[in-house]
Amino acid sequence: MSSSTGSHDLRAVSEAFDLRADFVHAHPYGSGHINDTYCAWFDQAGQRLRYIIQRINHNVFKDPVALMENVERVTRHALAGLQAEGNPESYRRTLVCMPAKDGRPYHKDAGGNVWRVYPFIERARGYDEIENNEQAYQAARAFGAFQKFAATLGGDRLHETIPNFHNTPKRLEALEAAIAADSAGRATEVADEIAFARARAADCSRITDLIAAGGIPERVTHNDTKLNNVLLDDVTAEGVCVIDLDTTMPGSALYDFGDMVRTAAPTTREDDPDPRNIGVRLDRFEALVKGYLSSATFLNEAELAHLAFSGKLLTLECGIRFLTDHLQGDVYFKIKRPGHNLDRCRNQFSFVKSLEENMGAMEEIVNRHA
Repeated sequence: MSSSTGSHDLRAVSEAFDLRADFVHAHPYGSGHINDTYCAWFDQAGQRLRYIIQRINHNVFKDPVALMENVERVTRHALAGLQAEGNPESYRRTLVCMPAKDGRPYHKDAGGNVWRVYPFIERARGYDEIENNEQAYQAARAFGAFQKFAATLGGDRLHETIPNFHNTPKRLEALEAAIAADSAGRATEVADEIAFARARAADCSRITDLIAAGGIPERVTHNDTKLNNVLLDDVTAEGVCVIDLDTTMPGSALYDFGDMVRTAAPTTREDDPDPRNIGVRLDRFEALVKGYLSSATFLNEAELAHLAFSGKLLTLECGIRFLTDHLQGDVYFKIKRPGHNLDRCRNQFSFVKSLEENMGAMEEIVNRHA
């Protein structure tokens, strides 16, 4: 296989890193849609090794160098914590940034592209769809463990790789701006959805107000807690390693747990065109709670009290984002059919209603396991 994949010479990229191994070949890898990701094989003294080579999408992440400073700090801290615990699989339980030959955790090529290399985590894989509650438990446990290590990270505040990413009041402001502009002429057809979002304006600011008041602490969070961002062991199915750390930055632990609920607990996919099909799986929610609280032992009382609410907040936020994009003419999220973003919005808002109807049962589940 050629060392070039697409327009990139991966052999040349790999030679910029201190891998002390000979490049053999590489191929595109994974289901991600943002960065360019490759699995590369190397020969080291007769032994075959695999590494992940990635080009960071600088159209999405405007400051990839700052992003890599975050990733390197968080992964180095996690590795030190695992080693201090005496974990025999320290280098398998966290991503590790391989150094470039100039000592930095990334390489910037002549074209301005920023590249990074991680050792391949063997005997584990990610799943795009949750198959059972045990997988939900293990993913939540792994994300909780990731947050627990990150909670003790010292030094300066991390960079915000995407400012206001989970600032729900800002998302509502963006929706109001899209309504006022009505650039695609769609506002009149979504009056019910607009009213739904506006009726929950107080919910949008609930967590940000608590952070501002000091009731909920700002923490280092992952901010993209889908199941496929946790690698599960091929044999034991245990959550082994949290990956895709590009949005790791200051936030609330509740954002991570809430997005787990949003993506793992619905009864149907997020773009099902019939919103009547969606509801909340309380068994799946309980698996998430049990897994998360088994490792996220650092939460304060206010965070625990808002754990069930966080699923509603993150789902509402996502629905608002889909509605905003629909009003703007589908300029951000990729669509596969006309009205795709509106279907997504209606689906998310229906899930919000289901979460509201089940909030008492969800809070009881949290209280039981907390």
